Amino acid sequence: MTRTLHVVAALTAAFAVPACAPKPPAGVDAELLAQEIGNAVGSDSTCVLFAKAGGNGAVVHRYGTHLTCGRTLPSCDGSSVTAADMLKRAAKGEVLSLSCDTRPEDARTVGWATGPVAQTGPARDLVYVAVMEGDRALPGREIRTRIEAAFRVAKL
Repeated sequence: MTRTLHVVAALTAAFAVPACAPKPPAGVDAELLAQEIGNAVGSDSTCVLFAKAGGNGAVVHRYGTHLTCGRTLPSCDGSSVTAADMLKRAAKGEVLSLSCDTRPEDARTVGWATGPVAQTGPARDLVYVAVMEGDRALPGREIRTRIEAAFRVAKL
């Protein structure tokens, strides 16, 4: 019986996480957006954050858990950062596609992509950061290609 309670508690927590995430812009189908991001670059190690362009980098929508998005990872330019740190750079207009090793002995890498979400539509004033880390992480350029295609399919 105790094992069943643990499973129920874990499932409840897993389903509660998306409910706590900030909502996407008006007119954007959150389920479609999550599905398309998942199809494009989804894994347990994926985080995608959105913020207002020109703003302070405050998160307006998130794909991924707080733990995944809160990890400190190499920035691939000599420092260590979180996805929120990279989102602040995106909000200031930086467009990046970066990749580097996180643990070379385990063949783990990190890939970062930042940029504007869309030129037109409900997300035209948003920027994003997407990051993957692990032994199956995509390079930053591939993340950019896939995530921006996913945004178009999700009608951002």
